[in-house]
Amino acid sequence: MPPADSDQVLVEANGVTRTLVLNRPKQLNALSSEMITCFLRCFTAYEEDDGVKLLIVKGKGRAFCAGGDVAAVVRSINNDSWKYGAHFFRNEFLLNYIIATYSKPQVSLLTGIVMGGGAGVSIHGRFRVVTDSTVFAMPETALGLFPDIGASYFLSRLPGFYGEYVGLTGVRLDAAEMLACGLATHFVSSDRLSLLEESLKKVDTSDPFAICGIIDQYSQQPSLKEKSALNRLEIINKCFSKKTVEEIIASLEQEAPNVADEWIASAIQSMRKASPTSMKISLRSIREGRTQTVGECLRREYRMVCHVMRGDFSRDFFEGCRAILLDRDRNPKWMPPRLEEVHDEVVEKYFSKVDDPEWEDLDLPPRRSHGRRLVPKL
Repeated sequence: MPPADSDQVLVEANGVTRTLVLNRPKQLNALSSEMITCFLRCFTAYEEDDGVKLLIVKGKGRAFCAGGDVAAVVRSINNDSWKYGAHFFRNEFLLNYIIATYSKPQVSLLTGIVMGGGAGVSIHGRFRVVTDSTVFAMPETALGLFPDIGASYFLSRLPGFYGEYVGLTGVRLDAAEMLACGLATHFVSSDRLSLLEESLKKVDTSDPFAICGIIDQYSQQPSLKEKSALNRLEIINKCFSKKTVEEIIASLEQEAPNVADEWIASAIQSMRKASPTSMKISLRSIREGRTQTVGECLRREYRMVCHVMRGDFSRDFFEGCRAILLDRDRNPKWMPPRLEEVHDEVVEKYFSKVDDPEWEDLDLPPRRSHGRRLVPKL
């Protein structure tokens, strides 16, 4: 028997296909603790069930999923304790790991907004179908957080230093850019998406090549817009390969006068507005991710996020959520306010174990696979 629906996640059964629908359209399907638990139950049950061969994941309404419900996390930490936040992220990261190492194909239909936690439940899966309305971003540094949910694994595997660019600036990518850099596997235009879905509901196979063949019948190759930063990968690699955030910004500022591109100016502006502490831990996280498995990335990110929740070295996360999600004055007061005041020894501490007798590292179950490869189409 499949797990019962919570009203926040709808489960549809068609033959051997199960469709999980994120169902909080008013909140742009932001992932609640309840949704994460429901997903964990479903993924675990379906992996064992021979009667299930394919999973489809989609969002109800105009967004796929705008991220984890961090406003709820912050409220509960303020009212109760940082341990609620730790519990939320522990379950979320466990779900990301199960998806990344899943033995059956998952097709995510990415309509509308895909950000943060929404990327966590889709990008780690085998097939990521984007469409005309898709907008992707990892906007965490503007919130005083860092790209988590295993993002240090997939961002570090994008072409060149494009992952550093995407993770540090929070830039929004369209469907063509997602496909070109490997975040998406297919582009299907909005008017053919329901036809694809109907075809997938009729399959009787777990063979990824067969599933890919079905998606291929509906997919197209969109072209990059002229002004896309992916057309300037040379400059991105030159600037974002620098060792420190300060050097990256200085290098972009040096390039800016020679290149009449909007993206450089907006990259500099985003990085100057973001939390200096977040910028530094994010860069280090993506760099470390390059040589780590998805499990190692999630384990490290869990340490980092627990330090963030506890406010051990900075309370920027609470200030960012206040300014952007709660009071919405969009004017966060970061502490420390400048990059040069965030010292290496503080950055280092985010990567250490949490000093609390009740705290433990993220415990991930043994799995057969070590995570997917991203294949850029550049």
